[in-house]
Amino acid sequence: MIYMFFMEIAKFYSPNFNQKKRSNKSIKLIIIHYTGMQSERESIKRLTSLQSKVSCHYLINRRGKILRLVKDQNIAWHAGKSMWGKYKNLNKNSIGIELVNKGHRYGYQAFPKIQIKKLIDLCRNLKRKYKIKNKFILGHSDIAPLRKIDPGEKFPWGYLSSKGIGIYALKIVGENRWEKNDNIEKLFKNLRRIGYRYLKRKFKNKIIKNFQRRYRQNRVDGILDLETLKISEILAKKSNIT
Repeated sequence: MIYMFFMEIAKFYSPNFNQKKRSNKSIKLIIIHYTGMQSERESIKRLTSLQSKVSCHYLINRRGKILRLVKDQNIAWHAGKSMWGKYKNLNKNSIGIELVNKGHRYGYQAFPKIQIKKLIDLCRNLKRKYKIKNKFILGHSDIAPLRKIDPGEKFPWGYLSSKGIGIYALKIVGENRWEKNDNIEKLFKNLRRIGYRYLKRKFKNKIIKNFQRRYRQNRVDGILDLETLKISEILAKKSNIT
């Protein structure tokens, strides 16, 4: 066992990382994923297989046990083609955390309280150690919205934000909040200020859905309405991506 700020973390080796070590200063982001496989065993097998060419730094199972597969100072292969703000191909600047969950393909599950508690503890430690800002605690679907949908609409971003992890926006109240709005240019301008990239009109429904999966989880329909636009405006005003 190893301990990081009094956390118990089990060591489990993955060979899928860059041999060249990075500096602590280069670690700027935390990226949260779900495993999207039928079992924990399958997930670990894939994340530690040379053939898969994928990995993560930490995996948290549904009982709250934390495994470290790759050391923080090594670049794990979890983000793939990705962008956020000025950062591109985010493997080199991020810590990847996988949560065991079957995902949308195999029967998407709610995230157990103990799993989320351990995630919050881990994120707090990583924030402190690497001086990571809340605006850089992201989901895979934030940094690769055309390819990924995890951790999905059941992931409790609002609860994490209440515990000082990540950012969120309060729910908008109003009778006309679901009224359709066609101002996609304004939405994309707001999303760009927040940090989103890959903003292509032909993929607008996919982009809107992923934004809603994070910030408007009770209605994920890919339709630009007044509520979705208003949430983007609130977040854009809070953001100062550098």
